[in-house]
Amino acid sequence: MTRKLLTGNSAAAWGARLAQVDYIPAFPITPQTEIIEDLAAWIDRGEMDARLVTLESEHSMITAAGSAASSGVRVFTATSSQGLLYGMEMVYTVSGWRSPFVMVNVSRGLASPITLESDHNDIMAARDSGFLQIHCATCQEIADSILIAYRLAEHPDVRMPAIVNLDGFYLSFTREPVDLVNASKARSFVGEYDPENLQFKGNSPLSQAMAVLGGGPYSYFRYETHLAVQHALTVYDEIADEFAAVFGRRHDIIDCYKLDDAEYVFVMVGSFSTKARDAVDSLRAAGWKAGLLRPRLFRPFPQLQIRQLLQGRRAVAVIDQNISMGMGGVLHSEFATALYGIKDAPLLLSYIGGLGGRDISQQEFFAIADELQQAYVLGESPATRLLYTENEMTEMRKLQAIAQAEHAEIHQT
Repeated sequence: MTRKLLTGNSAAAWGARLAQVDYIPAFPITPQTEIIEDLAAWIDRGEMDARLVTLESEHSMITAAGSAASSGVRVFTATSSQGLLYGMEMVYTVSGWRSPFVMVNVSRGLASPITLESDHNDIMAARDSGFLQIHCATCQEIADSILIAYRLAEHPDVRMPAIVNLDGFYLSFTREPVDLVNASKARSFVGEYDPENLQFKGNSPLSQAMAVLGGGPYSYFRYETHLAVQHALTVYDEIADEFAAVFGRRHDIIDCYKLDDAEYVFVMVGSFSTKARDAVDSLRAAGWKAGLLRPRLFRPFPQLQIRQLLQGRRAVAVIDQNISMGMGGVLHSEFATALYGIKDAPLLLSYIGGLGGRDISQQEFFAIADELQQAYVLGESPATRLLYTENEMTEMRKLQAIAQAEHAEIHQT
């Protein structure tokens, strides 16, 4: 095992290299580009036996990825933000093909307005596509999760594409110590890609065209896909056990931090969950029974495990780094569905924070803890809150006033 100081992007590239991918269709987009640059450099120097092809768009890139995986080779690709949305038609299509490959998404806020900073609206837009989703909080998790994702995607009882998600800038360009597994052990763990009945041979042509189906057969195929994604929950546990036995690190479906006796719980995904960990430590030092629940596997959604882990808690704060317009936080909606109707369900509070890369301070976590306690005493949850300070609001009002004055001056002219 070799320890290196790597950015999240480089950790993703190393994950693909250790998985011994054969084909990399690519299209650059900030802040994902470093992944492709690292892979291209290794291939150019003869350090990696793979073919990298730059396509003209993310739509073509994902098409090529699904087609190549359907021809019997191991495929890796990566995208971000608007790129993921550009290819969204094919995101749904290749999952319908049941093409097992891994795509990294480096989360970045969506236009408009335009931002280069991170939030999770891009990845949440793909939640219903059929792609499996693994969300990472550290650079170490990124490298490990890509190996796990290949085992999960290629499993004969799953056979679905997978997304490994990391936060743009906060992880993509942050350097952390990463323990890279031995290449031969990685090869043994991931194994050879068995395409089963998927193949492409010039001397043995076989049509794999997609049929146009009516409502009955179409419903059957969609439901079969749903069952395959759900089965990934069972398969993931088996793979996690094997990964821990081989490499000494465990990546469970749900990361629980000081949750055993917790009365008040933060729920988050992604790199900002590390901020919540610090807040839990500080609250514990102050006498609070606080804890953190972080789903690593978001699709399939681990509903049963969440019910078991949160039943009997006093109050839970779901902090979303996304916003579903007209509804609120996507993660909050998922947790509300999971907890609805169970005995001793906790109060569930919703917060929107970290949009466009906005920081979430320790003081805000402490304020959330106070509101959790107050909600428990009152027995009711407040409306969804946007995490925003009074100073930020004052600055926004000043900017609005300046814009209105300029508009009025132009109108008078």
